[in-house]
Amino acid sequence: MGAGNNFPREFFLDLNPIWVNKLPTETTGNLSNPNNPIIGKEIQPTNNPKGNITIAKKIFNLFLTRFQKLPVLSTGLQGSPSSKTFEVAKGPGFPPRLMNRLSLANAKNPNLKFPTNPPPKVSKPVVEPYNSILTTHTNLEHSDCAFMVDNEAIYDICRRNLDIERPTYTNLNRLIGQIVSSITASLRFDGALNVDLTEFQTNLVPYPRIHFPLATYAPVISAEKAYHEQLSVAEITNACFEPANQMVKCDPRHGKYMACCMLYRGDVVPKDVNAAIATIKTKRTIQFVDWCPTGFKVGINYQPPTVVPGGDLAKVQRAVCMLSNTTAIAEAWARLDHKFDLMYAKRAFVHWYVGEGMEEGEFSEAREDLAALEKDYEEVGVDSVEAEAEEGEEY
Repeated sequence: MGAGNNFPREFFLDLNPIWVNKLPTETTGNLSNPNNPIIGKEIQPTNNPKGNITIAKKIFNLFLTRFQKLPVLSTGLQGSPSSKTFEVAKGPGFPPRLMNRLSLANAKNPNLKFPTNPPPKVSKPVVEPYNSILTTHTNLEHSDCAFMVDNEAIYDICRRNLDIERPTYTNLNRLIGQIVSSITASLRFDGALNVDLTEFQTNLVPYPRIHFPLATYAPVISAEKAYHEQLSVAEITNACFEPANQMVKCDPRHGKYMACCMLYRGDVVPKDVNAAIATIKTKRTIQFVDWCPTGFKVGINYQPPTVVPGGDLAKVQRAVCMLSNTTAIAEAWARLDHKFDLMYAKRAFVHWYVGEGMEEGEFSEAREDLAALEKDYEEVGVDSVEAEAEEGEEY
């Protein structure tokens, strides 16, 4: 609270001054505390150790000192959501190092992340596959729940649903913002069925490493379309199970769901939600693993979504954000691993990383960890009967 204004408990950190310096000029710039950002002066460190070793030392302790003051100013702290990109064109090694320290300092509360997969249609450093694999490997043990977002998927949604020919980072971020807002809405507003941050980890993560739920949001429509139509609860619920509306490029029809969390906002009543979910359960294309009850965690918040004035998204009466843990997310890891393998087979650009203090063996270690993650998702998707049969054959 300052001069009659409420500031969110947020913190911005960027090793590149260009983007953080733009915050005050944004439409929502007045919502940010001007004392919070910490800005580096490095313009283009595209390799992982450059951010992890060389640059991080300069501002690491400064950030921790300021960040640790935020929980002291909060009452009823539930967790510390954070947003970052797996590719991170500006010093990608820094976020893992930072998250490791923060998870140790805040071990009692859930450590939720909103990682963004590389954006090939917007911009991409050539070493993006290396950075993504190294960052994912480092963060696996220091994240309780990571809601996956793929910039390429959001790019296509903006083009298809909002008729934006060339979406910018602003367009993508505003859509991601709706997901983050839906996840945290119950902390700010009343509802019939509220959900707190601890419940996401409890209900969506069956095993520690299987903690990458897929995020879907509906409806994503422009103001022109919303003027003519307002979608029902059943329609927005069905939309969440369409691959075209997912925030990650994968097909859930090729995998199985382990858990689903439906977060409704606005003019929504439990009766309509129950009817919509009952219809979903009858569809054969939507499969659940047989070792987990096909239950849906539901949250209903009466506050309708808020949109940026003059933005791309229409203001709607109701919306839903679905968080689902599905084995199909392994498709995203497989694509990333393939890109890594193509480059690493030639040891291309590895010398830049070694020159910043990394060892070449760290590449192999990270790649093996991601291969194990793919295998983990494959195994949890196996039916109990099949697993028992395989064990019997071994004996």
